[in-house]
Amino acid sequence: MKLICKSESELVPAAGKLLQTFPAARVFAFYGSMGAGKTTFIKALCHELGVTDIVQSPSFSIINEYKTGAGESIFHFDFYRIRDVGEVFDIGYEDYLYSGSYCFLEWPELIESLLPEETIRIRITGEPGRVIESDS
Repeated sequence: MKLICKSESELVPAAGKLLQTFPAARVFAFYGSMGAGKTTFIKALCHELGVTDIVQSPSFSIINEYKTGAGESIFHFDFYRIRDVGEVFDIGYEDYLYSGSYCFLEWPELIESLLPEETIRIRITGEPGRVIESDS
């Protein structure tokens, strides 16, 4: 699957398309350089899923939990500041990734060996036009 978004207004429809393409998936790993738009696209996904909270990067907290209007949890991770995989064990990553809730992961290359087999891997490249692509 490959989506090209030429403006931010195209991100929410693209998020809907991604969710429709992988209806059973719950763990999505987002790869891309700094500033490529990972957090921005995750905001669009959360909007599409009915999140009522403010969605922002969990750069310092490592994980943010958002609630949908129906009270469901969505977990947003940012592993950029992880120094070693032990920190991921300390936050109880398995409880989140195997919870059945949506989990959106930024900088997953730092914990690649811990990702569930069924993880959907998404690559995002920035301007000109944001390209959102999955090998799955």
